[in-house]
Amino acid sequence: MADPYTTLGVARGATEADIKKAYRKLAKELHPDKNKDNPKATERFSTVTAAYDLLSDKDKRARFDRGEIDGDGNPAAPFGYGAGGGGGFRGQPQAAGSADFGDIFEGLFGGRRGGGGAGFGGRAAPPQRGANIGYRLAVPFEDAASLAPQRITLGDGKSIDLKLPPGVETGTQMRLGGKGEPGPGGPGDAVVTIEIDTHRFYKRDGDAVRLDLPITIAEAVLGGPVKVPTVDGPVMLNIPPASSSGKVLRLKNRGFTGKTGVRGDQLVTLMIAVPAADDPVTETLKSWSESERINLGNPRAALGV
Repeated sequence: MADPYTTLGVARGATEADIKKAYRKLAKELHPDKNKDNPKATERFSTVTAAYDLLSDKDKRARFDRGEIDGDGNPAAPFGYGAGGGGGFRGQPQAAGSADFGDIFEGLFGGRRGGGGAGFGGRAAPPQRGANIGYRLAVPFEDAASLAPQRITLGDGKSIDLKLPPGVETGTQMRLGGKGEPGPGGPGDAVVTIEIDTHRFYKRDGDAVRLDLPITIAEAVLGGPVKVPTVDGPVMLNIPPASSSGKVLRLKNRGFTGKTGVRGDQLVTLMIAVPAADDPVTETLKSWSESERINLGNPRAALGV
């Protein structure tokens, strides 16, 4: 792969925000759905996504900047001799400290070992698999919580349905075997990185889903059933009489499914909606005498005031 910075058109000192902005712009232009008759755009989309996958990973980016890995995320071979170089390691780097440098020099300067004539150690390197292709998939909050199947279009233009795993979260990677680039040793894989969208009123708290629920003064004082949204659709929730703002009620099994397969709950925090200044309830309260207001009690008594 080419230099990922060059692929995304950003400088080496680019911030995470700059890298993400550049990727989104290119991905929007090159996405297979918009370029069904342009295989070169589809190929470039895969390259751009792979570059972003590397640079958006702080550890991989640092290792690339230090020259420890190449643009494909593979360990950099010693003396610049590695995959695609016409022989030798073919993308199969040895563990640190175990490399046979005698073999390396023989390979570099034309020597042979063994009688097989097949490269290092007289044994041919296995055929190299094709490169992996990276994808990023935005998943709606409710779908992630309920593990709803997600459809994704791959670089070859084909669409498949993905089954989200328990414990899914932003950064979860799903590997699709054989859906990458072709190669003499077989195709590589497609690696899908999940990004869960934020929601306008739900918040995730581990495997739980939190929701601030506005209720009227009458509902808080008298209690009773009210309709509540959940990631699985609205349900009825019974509010106990004399409920104050901040009281938390629990809806079982309405959260995210954890890695153990057990589903979390939805935690509903009651928030009393104060009537507007011209609301009839407000006008009624204004007409009360001071003694009538005193009879409501002092909610600050526990604070000593």
